[in-house]
Amino acid sequence: MASENSTESQDEKTALTEADSQDVQQQSGTVAKQSESKLTLYHWTQSFNSQKVRLAIAEKGLHCQEYDVSLPLSEHNEPWFMRLNPTGEVPVLVHNDNVICDPTQIMDYLENNFNDEGTPKLVPEEGSTYYHRVQHYRELLDSLQMDAYTHGCILHPEITVDSHIPAYAATCIRTQIGNTQSELKKLAEQNPELKDAYIAKQRRLKSKLFDHDNMKYLKKLLDELDSVMDQVETELQRRVEETPEEGSQSWLCGEFFSMADVSLAVTLHRLKFLGLSRRYWGNGNRVNLETYYERVVERPAFRRVLGHVNNILISAVLPVAFRVARKNAPVIVGTTLLIGILGGATYFAFLYMKKRLTAFS
Repeated sequence: MASENSTESQDEKTALTEADSQDVQQQSGTVAKQSESKLTLYHWTQSFNSQKVRLAIAEKGLHCQEYDVSLPLSEHNEPWFMRLNPTGEVPVLVHNDNVICDPTQIMDYLENNFNDEGTPKLVPEEGSTYYHRVQHYRELLDSLQMDAYTHGCILHPEITVDSHIPAYAATCIRTQIGNTQSELKKLAEQNPELKDAYIAKQRRLKSKLFDHDNMKYLKKLLDELDSVMDQVETELQRRVEETPEEGSQSWLCGEFFSMADVSLAVTLHRLKFLGLSRRYWGNGNRVNLETYYERVVERPAFRRVLGHVNNILISAVLPVAFRVARKNAPVIVGTTLLIGILGGATYFAFLYMKKRLTAFS
């Protein structure tokens, strides 16, 4: 009997040990899963493609560690980033051993790999009518040459109305592009293992400048954009007709906010900033598009990622200024101290002279 009790006791200990082991394994699995789910995004706040990816991440409610790679400071041309993405373009998503550099592929990756219950889906089930509709408008909107619109409006402000871009930007961007070409050539010499990547980027940059400074090419692109906006307006009108009830609202492809809406929302925001919104909506022109933009800017995720169009320059300039200040801290501190000493000395000299003059009088 004692032997039986001993055996039972031993069996209970074994069972408890196995249970504890299973708990530890489950906890380890949970920790491992959380670790595997860590996302890192390298982006620049004002990069159009970065904004699309960041809005998709925000809409899905994903936790992501972000690193701002400043284009004005040419951080995307530094060797460490060129090793990460040989094209030297943002955004770049890193997840475990996966490095994805194309914005469309990044958003597809997020949708396919982060689809747990409770995580919003931005692409419907494949094969459904909604799926084909979303993919169609994603492809249509993603085919727009947003770099050309951006640089073209900066270099040729006469094609814009109510642009939020300061007048000096045209001269600045021409100078920056010229400096970047020289910088890439120098970096190619300093980093032989990245020489091909730097030379390829230099050629692309030169080609882009030639195209984006060509008014004939820009007018062609703007006309094509008119056609795309017509298609979007028609689709939005279909949504209105599908939901005639007062207070009912839908988005581009249905009652749900999709990847197509991510592309459209960021596109409209960029056009507004560039001073092209009056051409494409407003004043009774494409009323559905105008209403859509007014609604989308109120979405919490949109406000977190893009904010108000009037704040774009502030959010672009301040981080660069702080980063420059941090890099040149000793010089700035020394200069500030010298100015302070000279200012103080001048002030005390003024007080001394004032006292002397008062005494003489």
